[in-house]
Amino acid sequence: MNKEELHTIVKEQQPNICQIVCYKGNRNIYSDVWHNYKENDAVHIMSVTKSIVSLLIGICVDMKWIKSIDDKIVDYFPDYKVKRGEKTIYDVTIKHLMTMKAPLKCKYDPWVKVCSSDDWTSASLDFIGGRKGITNEFKYNTVCLHVLTGLIAKVSNMTPVEFANKYLFKPLGIIEHKHYLADTEEEHKEFTVSKTPKDHVWFGDPQGVGTAGYGLCMSASDLTKIGLLCLNKGKYHDKQIVSEKWIKEMVKVTYTANEQFGNMSYGLLWWIIDSKKGIYAAIGDSGNVIYINNSHDFVCGITAYFKPNVFDRVDFIQKYLDK
Repeated sequence: MNKEELHTIVKEQQPNICQIVCYKGNRNIYSDVWHNYKENDAVHIMSVTKSIVSLLIGICVDMKWIKSIDDKIVDYFPDYKVKRGEKTIYDVTIKHLMTMKAPLKCKYDPWVKVCSSDDWTSASLDFIGGRKGITNEFKYNTVCLHVLTGLIAKVSNMTPVEFANKYLFKPLGIIEHKHYLADTEEEHKEFTVSKTPKDHVWFGDPQGVGTAGYGLCMSASDLTKIGLLCLNKGKYHDKQIVSEKWIKEMVKVTYTANEQFGNMSYGLLWWIIDSKKGIYAAIGDSGNVIYINNSHDFVCGITAYFKPNVFDRVDFIQKYLDK
């Protein structure tokens, strides 16, 4: 299949895709754009942000700014005032948050209460815990993961976007990102659903803390660089950016999901498609993806504008790109 044929297939079968970049080893084997996007235009990559935050946490661990992900989360926020009667939060670890097993006092993501506050980290901490205690139940969430970027800010004395620029993006040759704060609820919504290219920003709270569950804007080329870093065990152009130990830890199976999540497994904010073959992915709403197949030495980055309920992106990659 040639490039023109694949371009048409994407246009017809995956109509919200904006950019695709694929590498075999360190060689670019395919790249293309749709909807008048340019190669370096940024797209809101939704929950792919979570997996990039995992790498940033790994760098904090490598630097020993975080002793262990088994540390209790409240130990890093000594000024946070735990709600009266709340006991469970004292047992919640960083790993609980990164594996989606932190107990939450909400059935659904508390968007309004957290995003209308001045400090989204503290507001998110308010929802962690509960009377049931630590159950290790898998509960996929987005909003309360903000505690993780609050943690990065706390241990590094930098905003998460400053930290990411210095220790991850710049070493990978990714365009410098800036913090972005929406002034209104309507602007927040527009940031999420707009189909036009975005600046390289990280959406966040009034404290300058980027959201951990969503909010990064990147190009498919950027995503592929992240993928190559993971494929090469934390190295990029022979420079160790994150430890090989963290990369291995990041993709260990911590939970196997049900049909709701395509029967995939979960690691530390990464989806594991086939642990034996070393296939895993960062997956965001609308079908934004960083896909890594160690057995084929293959990496693919896909960006896509907002379209709900896109569940077949990995299948598309495996059918047409990862061969």
